[in-house]
Amino acid sequence: MMMNSVFIWLPLLFLLTKKLLKKKNNNLVNNPPPSPPKLPLLGHLHLLGSHPHRSLYNLSQTHGPIMLLKLGSVPTIAISSASAARELFRQHDLASCSRPRLTGSGRFSYNFQDLNLSPYGERWRELRKIFILELFSTKRVQSFHHIREEEIDKLLNCISNSSSLGTPIDLAQTSYALTANVTFRIAFGKRFSGGELDNENFQHIIRRSMVALGSFFATDYFPCVGWIVDWISGVNGTLEKSFGEMDAIFQKVVDDRIKFKESCRSSEENIVDVLLRMERDSSELHAVKFTHECVKALIMDIFLAGVETGENSIIWAMAELIKNPRVMKKLQDEIRSTIKEDRVKESDLEKLQYLKMVVKEVLRLHPPVPLLLPRESMSHFKLNGYDIHPKTHIHVNAWAIGRDPESWKHPLQFIPERFIENNIDYKGQHFELIPFGAGRRICPGMNMGIIIVELALANMLLCFDWKLPNGMKEEDVDMEEDAGLSASKKLPLQLIPIRYSS
Repeated sequence: MMMNSVFIWLPLLFLLTKKLLKKKNNNLVNNPPPSPPKLPLLGHLHLLGSHPHRSLYNLSQTHGPIMLLKLGSVPTIAISSASAARELFRQHDLASCSRPRLTGSGRFSYNFQDLNLSPYGERWRELRKIFILELFSTKRVQSFHHIREEEIDKLLNCISNSSSLGTPIDLAQTSYALTANVTFRIAFGKRFSGGELDNENFQHIIRRSMVALGSFFATDYFPCVGWIVDWISGVNGTLEKSFGEMDAIFQKVVDDRIKFKESCRSSEENIVDVLLRMERDSSELHAVKFTHECVKALIMDIFLAGVETGENSIIWAMAELIKNPRVMKKLQDEIRSTIKEDRVKESDLEKLQYLKMVVKEVLRLHPPVPLLLPRESMSHFKLNGYDIHPKTHIHVNAWAIGRDPESWKHPLQFIPERFIENNIDYKGQHFELIPFGAGRRICPGMNMGIIIVELALANMLLCFDWKLPNGMKEEDVDMEEDAGLSASKKLPLQLIPIRYSS
């Protein structure tokens, strides 16, 4: 009799449990964010296009600043307003501060041993402390001021040569040389230009690496069958080639630095020296066990972020200034009336308040990474009343937020004076302007990057006037972005420098 009761009640218990679980699951998904119509299997992948930040901005005009997308099998949230970003970073930063394990990220981070791309956890927390205290502290950043000023001198000499000939210069080449040399010297203790690594192919290696890092890997969105698509497309081979080229460069400079330190007892430390010292001193008791791979992963972070983003910001700034001669003149007047010597030093930058407004306006319209590096939620939370579930990818559209008419008057116009009326800055506390992110994942090296941009612009505008070549007018300057992780200017910006004499 008892056995018969068991056979009767077990199926009923199973059905009841299944119903309760289904009800609980339905409660979890009862209020998803708005979502555009999607295709079977692909979901919304076809809507992203070659400039996802622009596509997502356009979609947000119809579906709102918090959208749910299905990218293949991956649920993804797109955030396109300052108010939504404010709630995310202030109330749900911890729940949303991990990183998805993407194919490109995993390779270029040496299997997630870096800071920028690795998921959240104890190791990441310890690594961030090291970055902030050892590598990007105010004292450490200031200790490299002589490197930046020396490289600015070399930049100005290069521009002066073109000025004497009356020939245009390619701002991409000069800006790249500046940021590469500064980054090389800070990281490796040696210049990029004039060294064994200085060849016309090296800049292409950096470009290919950034493209590979931001490439589409079907495996990330279709885990079961995506590898077939990646194999057919050859994207994995491209990734391995780009990574191999970068790894060989970093391995060489690390080996060279070890040999140099063994033969020369110099007390001066660059970033590689600090990381190698930590490798020697690390123990199993620490959450971060430093290895050569970890050292190279952190160097990769610094180099890829430091070179191209600084270069792009300088180019976009000069493009906006040449298109807006009123702003150019006002900025030059400030610099030339304030600085009484033939160079702007780092200690002078705080005096140049309009310069700082111009840089903010450049970052508003042209953030270094238009779609901030993707986050991944670790637990369920509510965002503006919508349910966000674990393992959801989160894309914050810094480009769209910088152009949001709810936050900015005349958002498409280049008006640095807008910052006179408010105290908005880019350091993660004002969510209308988040070119470097916010919360736990804010870029730790932003201060070092901003200094070189401000210093370069101030000196270029102090020492030279600028004009377009071949009778071009301001409206002829093309402002189209190239596709990629960092939205660089698609067409070269060529300008003729004219030596200024007071």
